[in-house]
Amino acid sequence: MKMNFSERIFFADGGMGTLLQKEGVKGTPELLNIENPELIKKIHRQYIDAGCDFITANTFGANKIKLEADVDKIVASAIAIAREAAGDKLVAVDIGPTGKLLKPMGELDFEDAYEAFSQVAVVAEKSGADIAVVETMTDTYEMKAAVLAVKENTSLPVFASFSFDADGKLLTGGNLEAAVALLEGLNVDVIGINCGFGPKVIKKFAEKLLEISSTPIMIMPNAGLPRIINGETVFDVDAEEFSLAMKEFAEMGVSILGGCCGTTPEHILKTVEKCKDIKPKIITDKNLTVVSSYAKAQCIGEMPVVIGERINPTGKKRLKQALSEKDFDYLVSQAYEQSDAGAHILDVNVGMPEIDEKSVMKEAIVKIQSAVSLPLQIDSASPDVLESALRIYNGKALLNSVNGKKEIMEKVFPIAKKYGAVIVGLTLDENGIPETAEGRLSIAEKIVNTAKTYGIDKKDIIIDALTLTVSAQPDAANVTTEAVRLIKEKLGVKTVLGVSNVSFGLPQREIINSVFYHRTLEAGLDAAILNPNSKPMMNVLYSHNALNGTDIGCEKYISVFSEQTTVEADVKESDLKTDIINGLSSSATLKTAELIKVNQSQEIINGYIVPALEKVGTDYESGKIFLPQLLKAAEAA
Repeated sequence: MKMNFSERIFFADGGMGTLLQKEGVKGTPELLNIENPELIKKIHRQYIDAGCDFITANTFGANKIKLEADVDKIVASAIAIAREAAGDKLVAVDIGPTGKLLKPMGELDFEDAYEAFSQVAVVAEKSGADIAVVETMTDTYEMKAAVLAVKENTSLPVFASFSFDADGKLLTGGNLEAAVALLEGLNVDVIGINCGFGPKVIKKFAEKLLEISSTPIMIMPNAGLPRIINGETVFDVDAEEFSLAMKEFAEMGVSILGGCCGTTPEHILKTVEKCKDIKPKIITDKNLTVVSSYAKAQCIGEMPVVIGERINPTGKKRLKQALSEKDFDYLVSQAYEQSDAGAHILDVNVGMPEIDEKSVMKEAIVKIQSAVSLPLQIDSASPDVLESALRIYNGKALLNSVNGKKEIMEKVFPIAKKYGAVIVGLTLDENGIPETAEGRLSIAEKIVNTAKTYGIDKKDIIIDALTLTVSAQPDAANVTTEAVRLIKEKLGVKTVLGVSNVSFGLPQREIINSVFYHRTLEAGLDAAILNPNSKPMMNVLYSHNALNGTDIGCEKYISVFSEQTTVEADVKESDLKTDIINGLSSSATLKTAELIKVNQSQEIINGYIVPALEKVGTDYESGKIFLPQLLKAAEAA
């Protein structure tokens, strides 16, 4: 049976554990695939009889990290049981979380999680599974490991489902937008929400998903929240109330309906009865250009985006020293500075001849992602470095770069497609950089058309029309500005520029840079790689947004410049408290060594460490920072 979401709505099963509990079963559910297969088959049959189009095998916790047993045997048996019960309906292997946090937040290595999920997926496909349902994930990084494990080792379609808290956040800080960006980047077949809450709470999340997702949506709520009555777990949403809520989801445009904890065959039966004749809504491509971190998604095109340029060794002696010495605290401090200054994305380039670029890039990404929640632009001339960095990146990255050279496109496009990235395309090819705007438009068109043959939509391409220096080529700025305008107008793709290149060799570079930046914004520039610490450059951005109507009510302009008026010189002197808040362990250690020479231990604890942890705790509770930053601060303390 093929699932065509344009023809009708499809139905998944409900809770397995709920029915096992009613049978009086205790212990590990997955072991019942060996110990009591008839009971598992009976439950599957009840859901098939209720009208399910597919059932999930009893494999939720069957992975070698969570289960000390013969995983291969358990998974194979579970699929066989489900296959026998399903008849002509579909069988999904159910892949749940490992129960451990991945590094750097926890102790589990990304590749170890990947291997555990791979084992389950491979055995399931060999045993007859039709689908892989990766569900109840609360961490984007673990979800990525699971999705890659299925995709790289099987041909199974992937239905990927997160479980959010009441505020629409994952355990590790991610929101719905970040979750969708990651999953669409990884090319999953269905995006879902399951568990956590009943249909009423999940409804607001479903509305958001339908607004931003170009992928079919699956909703599998609990039957409300669990309560203990007379020693038994009960749920407060009965089958009638549940099915009425599910009907609303169907009418909203959800493609797959099912249940999680507390739901029974009756919940599913009534859902099928109320929803089976509802005509599905057409799933539309939202045409959004989005990059993300584990916690935040940044849409490119709604208003101009700033890509911080400071983590790039070109012309930066101190950064070169830090990279040579593997002083990652310095890179993190640069990330913090740019984040505080208003950057939306951070460029990370560690390319130097005397270092192992691949290993340094990977470590830099981990350290920076542990400290700041902004999405990153992975910047390297080496496809090998790009691939190794994309694999461990937690989110949907911006990838810098590809160009019009056939050899480069052939190497980079498959990598970007596999891991999910928005690609920066440089308008140069085997013949160099065209001198005319029309020439650069032609290369941009070649990049977009070639990307399409790899399954990469133009919404995931950002064209760099290339900024050349006006001191060497008097017409350079005019050509670049016109190229930006033409590429936007003719191709309908987003554009980006490294703005400061225009002023090489000139004095007072910020003056020229800021005027050029203004001109390119007027031509339709979507993103600029620049120094967000530069007040003239950021002043252009805030003024442009206010004048262009994208800063509604001039709120950002007012907040920035009223603050600058009050505090004319905003110079932060880093102290121990600041280092702890920012998670800079090495710097905190050095400052403590100095302080302890002239202060009592208790004075340092009460004056710096405790206030820092109090501030971090308050920021975490209010959602200003997320679990990675909390853990880094604790480590520094």
